Amino acid sequence: MRGLDGPTDHVVVVGAGLSGLSATLHLLGAGRRVTVLEAAPHVGGRAGGDRLGDYRIDTGASVLTMPELLDEAFAAVGSSLADRVELTRLDPAYRARFADGSTIAVHTDAGAMEAEVRRVAGPGEAAGYRRLRAWLTELYRVQRDTFIGANFDSPLDLVSPALARLAVLGGFGRLGPRIGTFLADERLRRLLSFQSLYAGVAPAQALAAYAVIAYMDTVAGVYHPRGGVASVADAMAAAATDAGADVRVSTGAAWLERRGDRVTAVRTTHGERIPCDAVVLTPDLPVSYRLLGMAPRRPLRPRWSPSAVVLHAGVTRTWPALDHHTILFGDAWDRTFDEILRRGRLMSDPSLLVTRPTATDPGLAPSGRHVVSVLAPCPNLETGPIDWARVGPAYRAELGRVLERRGLTGFDDAVEVERLVTPADWAGAGLAAGTPFSLAHTFAQTGPFRPRNLVRGAANVVLAGCGTTPGVGIPPVVVSGRLAALRVVGAGRRQVIRRSRHMAVR
Repeated sequence: MRGLDGPTDHVVVVGAGLSGLSATLHLLGAGRRVTVLEAAPHVGGRAGGDRLGDYRIDTGASVLTMPELLDEAFAAVGSSLADRVELTRLDPAYRARFADGSTIAVHTDAGAMEAEVRRVAGPGEAAGYRRLRAWLTELYRVQRDTFIGANFDSPLDLVSPALARLAVLGGFGRLGPRIGTFLADERLRRLLSFQSLYAGVAPAQALAAYAVIAYMDTVAGVYHPRGGVASVADAMAAAATDAGADVRVSTGAAWLERRGDRVTAVRTTHGERIPCDAVVLTPDLPVSYRLLGMAPRRPLRPRWSPSAVVLHAGVTRTWPALDHHTILFGDAWDRTFDEILRRGRLMSDPSLLVTRPTATDPGLAPSGRHVVSVLAPCPNLETGPIDWARVGPAYRAELGRVLERRGLTGFDDAVEVERLVTPADWAGAGLAAGTPFSLAHTFAQTGPFRPRNLVRGAANVVLAGCGTTPGVGIPPVVVSGRLAALRVVGAGRRQVIRRSRHMAVR
């Protein structure tokens, strides 16, 4: 593994999302001095939070898995996740509701989930689920270090016994058909493959290796941090500050001073010059390359993941249809993926992720009230250049009608305060193609073929975040911070960056 050449005593980390904070904690643990610059008035990035009147909302990620990775970052500075964040394991992890009126609760306990599958689909499907669970577990075991938790210098780094084992497991086949070899029930097939959309690919086209996303939900477990997912970033920033980091919010990087192929200082949006030995850049890839004054050297045009419309609402009541996380599946399936991934259209029969964090954490809302966030996948701005200033209000009204039909009767009447976030808003926040999910995990943008975290032509710069290794989601971006720190520290100091044995891809 290649590391940075030259001194790395003082590192400037640009961006205080989870990847930047993870890199910061690992760098501090390795004895580096770290300055963190965050343009927003608060830390968190795509896992941040905000206030909506008297309600507290997560403005980005709402599903937290693999807390072991976070604990590893805290441990780098002698702290722990448990010392700083109160976690609740969700049971069920989420509940799915289907167009035929049936429901399936997703449990991470093997016996409980097998019993649920038997209840809804019979003993044959329960046996299929047992086999699927064993396959998911082995798939994860094979991938966790070699494919997910590793820095790549060349595609040849992928060649290993683990690669052969992954091929034997069917990891290079297609996800949807592979799930179908274990389960015949269409509802169960959807429930254990829809997650590929977060990686930017329809289940029918996604590599079967991405079934490890389902591993997290159905085996590893889903958690809620008290105060919302944003509280995790707050805790990481506090731990970094306690360990000596200089964390500055409302302070962005305006440009980078360079001498030859090295960055010598970061100029802030306040006009300050911060000399440095190395830089970790965590903004979306086009923003990072603009700061460098460079263009990425990739032969293929990047393919971006689909985006999402998110409706955050503070409501005066709740509904029996809602758990903490609820998936409201529409009747259509393949057509919806075709609409948002290929045709650039809004889903004609949408499937929605509805999160009600006040089911677990009532303190996020005034007494007797609730926070409800509705995520509707949609095309990114390249695939579907929709005029969201015009379409947004009409789509918000349509979401209200869909929720009403799916069991949330009187939803609009219960809304006290709301915020609609569209791809135009994501683009305004600096996210390429108006998507919070970055580059799609196509074969050409996966593993050693994803943009590397080393930048050719910039000798002391490392990338972190969802656009680089290993990919999209809370666990991968936390891993990306560790991998970036490992590049800075260098191959000869590998032992100072503890390697996790618990890695996944979302």
